[in-house]
Amino acid sequence: MESNKFIFDFEKLDVYNLGLEFLDKIFEVCDKFATKYQFSLGEQLRRAALSITNNIAEGSGQRSKKEKIHFYSFAINSTRECASMINITLKQYLIDKNEFYNLRSYCVRITSMLFRLIESLR
Repeated sequence: MESNKFIFDFEKLDVYNLGLEFLDKIFEVCDKFATKYQFSLGEQLRRAALSITNNIAEGSGQRSKKEKIHFYSFAINSTRECASMINITLKQYLIDKNEFYNLRSYCVRITSMLFRLIESLR
């Protein structure tokens, strides 16, 4: 049984939980990459996706709205970095079009949610 005393505020954010789902998908996809892509594109994509959730978590803990916005903006930038690398994975035939559209939809949704979160702080 989960207790609320073990839950951080950022874990209640829908965008954080969507980011975790996206991160799981990224790990699944990258784990299938050929060895020659594992340490370049695979690791970079994993780190960028991980940066999304980490920046949301770190931003939620900031006291000022300006600092929160700063970290949430980093999360947006990491999401956009993922989108660019997802384009590359399609061009290099590392993923199929269904995976491409699925991953890209996560990027669009996460970015939109973060923009709304930032706007709510202004």
